Amino acid sequence: MSEELWTRVDDYLVSLLAPSDAALDATLGDSSAAGLPEINVAPNQGKLLELLARVRGAKRILEIGTLGGYSTIWLARSLPADGGLISLELEPHHADVARANINRAGLGAMVEIRVGPAVETLRGLIAEGAAPFDFIFIDADKEGYPAYFALSLELSRPGTVIVADNVVRNGAVVDSTSSDERVLGVRRFLELVAGEPRVEGTAVQTVGSKGYDGFALIYVKE
Repeated sequence: MSEELWTRVDDYLVSLLAPSDAALDATLGDSSAAGLPEINVAPNQGKLLELLARVRGAKRILEIGTLGGYSTIWLARSLPADGGLISLELEPHHADVARANINRAGLGAMVEIRVGPAVETLRGLIAEGAAPFDFIFIDADKEGYPAYFALSLELSRPGTVIVADNVVRNGAVVDSTSSDERVLGVRRFLELVAGEPRVEGTAVQTVGSKGYDGFALIYVKE
């Protein structure tokens, strides 16, 4: 088994189930041209996010980590006409690129991008009494995952679904002696999920065009 084979399988699945889309392709192209890191989700992973949010019947979505807006567009497409999505991005340049991409996709009216450190923005949402979100996607700096999870719970309600990406770290998540702050952040996040009585969760390993990684799926019970 090899990453080359995983990528071929991804290409096959994407061609059948998540075929090329002009707005999404332009988002990837413009993000790359603007110098953004190419760390967006794969197309089939984006489709999975859209379907999970649609199955949940989400009307309010929170995304932590906008980058160029690629996953934002997938998620926003799941929303009903009266739905809304708030996406948090640290870098102003990334946010500017994402806004242009989202507007071109015809979704600007239902997406708000807030710029700044995510912990501060999340605390601001809590302080302003923001209504709870139905679906939350965490895909930002891994060191921040424990804090993002804790604060996301304060912005949730029973039935909220939380998805956190990149939790396997090419298998490094099992290394309890790791000094990598990203690995340590993910391990602490998973420990918090396991010990939190208000949620049920699992994590799944993935292979594909993005290599070997995985995501966590969490359901808020109470």
